[in-house]
Amino acid sequence: MNEIRTLVKEEFYESTILSEFAFQYELTAEERAERLEGNDNNQVLGYFIDGSLAAKLIIIPLSTWLNGKQFAMGGIAGVATWPEYRRNGMVGQLLGQTLRMMKEAGQTVSFLHPFKFEFYRKFGWETYIEYLKYEIPVDKLPRFQAPEGSSVRRIEKNWELLNPLYEAHAQRYNGMLVRDEAWWNQRYFKSKKGITAIYRDTQGEPKGYVFYQVKERVMTIHEFVYLDEEARRGLWKFLGDHDSMINKVEMNAPKDDELAFLVPDPRFKQEVIPYFSARIVDVAEFVNTYPFAARERAEAIYLKVSDAHAEWNEGVFRLDFTGNGTSAQALKLAEEEIPSGASVVSGSIQALSALLIGYQKAGFLARIGRLQGMPEAIARLEAAIPERVTYLADFF
Repeated sequence: MNEIRTLVKEEFYESTILSEFAFQYELTAEERAERLEGNDNNQVLGYFIDGSLAAKLIIIPLSTWLNGKQFAMGGIAGVATWPEYRRNGMVGQLLGQTLRMMKEAGQTVSFLHPFKFEFYRKFGWETYIEYLKYEIPVDKLPRFQAPEGSSVRRIEKNWELLNPLYEAHAQRYNGMLVRDEAWWNQRYFKSKKGITAIYRDTQGEPKGYVFYQVKERVMTIHEFVYLDEEARRGLWKFLGDHDSMINKVEMNAPKDDELAFLVPDPRFKQEVIPYFSARIVDVAEFVNTYPFAARERAEAIYLKVSDAHAEWNEGVFRLDFTGNGTSAQALKLAEEEIPSGASVVSGSIQALSALLIGYQKAGFLARIGRLQGMPEAIARLEAAIPERVTYLADFF
């Protein structure tokens, strides 16, 4: 007998053992107990065969920033199958059930870290982020001076002090997590070792922080947050003063980071790394919450969405805008309700996800055949989407 259902707490241990096998790590008894306790707020969905767990995944209830607004998001993690059950379509069935569960929970968007991008594309998830990975020799670090009267001081791990700075920074991007106390203390501070230092301006106001580690003459910057240019320069001045201890700095940065332009010699290692995938779970509810770009003429837009794994997204939606076009209501239309001659833009749920999350523009998606429609309709759709870089500083 085959069954898909949510695991009860007593079955979390079996799920953890499967994760350890699939992802090739081993937890201590203490770490395993912490992991089991950390699952209390998550949903673990399992595929059972004759009562035995064959495959599973975890739905983590999270929130993300999109166009400066919080969206409920279902984070998918820990997808694993015992080898004797692989290639039988179990993960696809789990993902289908997961979409229904996330819709019912009001999670209109979902993120995951794919082991293979093409695998999850089959189920509607699409790449939504790339980041820059830097490796900077110590002699090529920025040479900035901090404003007189400013300061950088090491601090104890204090989420209440750091979170307002993080949130102001996170809202600049699409796809950053909304962190709460539990995430800061149980995930962020525990996942990496290192030192936190905070920048204060000449008035003593916190304007940035850096979380970093120095080990074996390598400085690893886990997170670098600045709210203005003075904070960026002050933090880099502080990091540069470690030059006698290190040979190089390694860090990740958003795709729009300008560091290479600011240093004397930009010839250091810079890689573009594809990172996470995203999927709109519920098109209508997502659009109804989505902050569109303000514009003078906000005519209705007709979207035809194809989604083989979420039938509620399949069909034609009319987006009716209000006010200056920043808000919309999505109405799903029957075939006979589509006006004759209406200019419809068609695309898959993957294309729509990449578009609305801000990773790609409508014009580009049309040029490569991922969107279909008249040029005027494509242009109106592109004008409705705010321009904002995608980024994610966390992992799950």
